[in-house]
Amino acid sequence: MASDDDDYYFEQLHEKEVYWRDRYAWLVECGYQLRPRFRPGWKPSWASGGANEGEMPFSCEDSWVPLYRSIMDARRLSDGKNVVLKKVEKAKHPAEVQITEFLTSLGENPQNHCIPVLETLHPPNEPDIVILVLALVRRVDSPPFETFGEAVEMFRQIFEAVQFLHHHNVAHRDLHSLNIGMDGSHLYAGGFHPAIHHQDRRPDARDSIFLFRRNAKHTTRTWKPVKYYLVDFGISRRYTDAQREHYIHEPIIVGGDRAAPEYAPGVVTADPFPIDIWTIAHFIHMDFISGSDYDKSKVGYRGFEFMEPLLADMMKEEQGDRPTIDEVVERFAEIQKGLSSWKLRSRLVGKREWRFWPHRIIAHWVRRIGYVLFRRPALPVPSK
Repeated sequence: MASDDDDYYFEQLHEKEVYWRDRYAWLVECGYQLRPRFRPGWKPSWASGGANEGEMPFSCEDSWVPLYRSIMDARRLSDGKNVVLKKVEKAKHPAEVQITEFLTSLGENPQNHCIPVLETLHPPNEPDIVILVLALVRRVDSPPFETFGEAVEMFRQIFEAVQFLHHHNVAHRDLHSLNIGMDGSHLYAGGFHPAIHHQDRRPDARDSIFLFRRNAKHTTRTWKPVKYYLVDFGISRRYTDAQREHYIHEPIIVGGDRAAPEYAPGVVTADPFPIDIWTIAHFIHMDFISGSDYDKSKVGYRGFEFMEPLLADMMKEEQGDRPTIDEVVERFAEIQKGLSSWKLRSRLVGKREWRFWPHRIIAHWVRRIGYVLFRRPALPVPSK
């Protein structure tokens, strides 16, 4: 039974939600519809007289509060597709819209892994605000990676993504796990909820015993390869060819990963391109080898020793000692060539996991045999 405090938390729109409620009708005019919670005059569905009267608030979709004030999910009315709306304050992030639209303008190049802008909206009487309509992506690790091949293909795509940025003189400056997304829509035949990604989106998707929404069913990346994307260009910068010919002395702006040597006290300026090299290596090292400093549920996996020499060079203390992204891509290609099909098809085992769980081994081998019989490559590269 939910407490009165819980009811109050769910029943009241939070300050970060009011902005979106007040623009509900305008967004509909633009072709985008928010969830029922943000309709003017909304009343909780679990309250007296509601469609879900008597149920626990957190089991009802219209109780879910968004995590971020600037990010909102929506449904595109023209085709029913789920999208993301991102509110950008130009005074705080003067280059974000320009850079995101520039990267989108480069087209559907297979090497372009930058989240595409579907439309740019300009709210009336808000000259400092732009709302970017973006493709909906999932977290990079949702669903979890199953095989070494799935992880290695992700590494390849992310290195390729950073290479594409650097070749176009763009430094991301905020590379970490939350700014890497995945187009996983085709992994979920029944769809998934746009706000709570692990849950089934269908209205009747309720567990018959506990009344929670069921987890959305999915297949694997090996069956249906995915493309990965870089998101959030809020502190990114674009430079000229002339500027790239010399060391760039850019004022330090700390991103989500605060562990880079350049973020130490007393450092005032640095070249942002080697910081991208360091932070992308740190992401891979934390999520797949050592475990995360920020998310204690991520403890790393066994068997990624083949990545450690490259990552160690990418995370060297001095910027000038780190490889360029072209050198990273070249070295990684050689590493990938040295991995056998057996290794790539092998199951990922967490460092805290007992590797001999019978049910996990059996399930993995059933899938693995299916991959071989249906000629699914050990490296699941998406079609161009």
